Amino acid sequence: MSIEQYMRGVGQGARIAARQVAASSTAQRNAALLAVAAALDESRAQLAAANADDLARGRESGLDPALLDRLELTPVRIDAMLEGLRQVAALPDPVGSISDVNTMPSGIRVGHMRVPLGVIGIIYESRPNVTVEAASLCLKSGNATILRGGSEALASNCAIASCISRGLEASGLPATAVQVVDTADREAVGALITMAEFVDVIVPRGGKSLIERVSREARVPVIKHLDGVCHVYIDAGADHRMALEIAINAKTHRYGTCNTMETLLVAAAETALLPELATALRAAGVELRGCERCRTVVPDMLPAVEQDWFEEYLAPVLAVRVVEGLDEAMDHINHYGSRHTDSIVTRDHANAMRFLREVDSSSVMINASTRFADGFEYGLGAEIGISTDKLHARGPVGLEGLTSRKYVVFGEGQVRR
Repeated sequence: MSIEQYMRGVGQGARIAARQVAASSTAQRNAALLAVAAALDESRAQLAAANADDLARGRESGLDPALLDRLELTPVRIDAMLEGLRQVAALPDPVGSISDVNTMPSGIRVGHMRVPLGVIGIIYESRPNVTVEAASLCLKSGNATILRGGSEALASNCAIASCISRGLEASGLPATAVQVVDTADREAVGALITMAEFVDVIVPRGGKSLIERVSREARVPVIKHLDGVCHVYIDAGADHRMALEIAINAKTHRYGTCNTMETLLVAAAETALLPELATALRAAGVELRGCERCRTVVPDMLPAVEQDWFEEYLAPVLAVRVVEGLDEAMDHINHYGSRHTDSIVTRDHANAMRFLREVDSSSVMINASTRFADGFEYGLGAEIGISTDKLHARGPVGLEGLTSRKYVVFGEGQVRR
């Protein structure tokens, strides 16, 4: 069987299953999630053996130590997978909820109902726990899903898939509601992202090259973000202690995340704060690259070049720029940013409101660290990823982001005249 034939079979199975999952009750889907958790718990030895095979192949092929760490399924990580399934089962179900009902002059009542997207294809790398996270969120939101993990985690993902299938069947849902692509052939990705007749949306989770390829080649709508070039702007008159704490946290809490600050903007009126900021950030091991105005205040900053303003470092490196004020800060963010997350530190309510309205990002914050841009921190319970697109989901994508809305009309025999 060719890869194309195999993937079409997967797609057909998912499309059929999607109707059954969409018609299932919340109780049935929750039961499936708990049954999957039980199956995983019972299969710890098989999961460990499959994961050991992946780790051995990874070491033989020279896989980076950081990727090997992400690949490993420790007992603690399996525990976290089980807890994640239980948490998703406890979340409110968005499917079928009706809102915004209004009565029209004709007497009909018009509202919106939340409905599943259908079939969601998810492409990801390294971490086998993503298989469980993605499957649980898609299933809870009434969708079928096709999961294509990285080749380095193939054995682990297939072992997890077996547990998911058992959980689905135990709850009376079709095993094809969650399918893990069991080939490492890269052609499978090409097939998945072009099967518009079977797949409703693609979610790529991985490095920039993967997301760029999916964005370029997909014939199916994509929920994605390429970069996390996040900014903190310290406004004129800002509280200095607050500004220091937010800037340091936004940069140093974690370096390798998409919501980490990569550029710090400081109003010209607050340049006196730069030496203290520089000292604190350097104490945390951060390399600073500054504009000429920064370097007149902190001369030993490295000179920033044009590319630094576009850079997502994902490392202890920070670009710093002095701007005249709010307008120049927003111009900089809207030009160089990636529409992910940007924050203003200010005491000026009018400036704060302008920043919220005029910065074109999926998360815009006042007096808070960019590190809060996260589904859990936003009260979503969990997220499938973060979208910097404008249609149809934006920002952290939780259960509601995996649904759409359709109009529903309630009448009492009205006809249009």
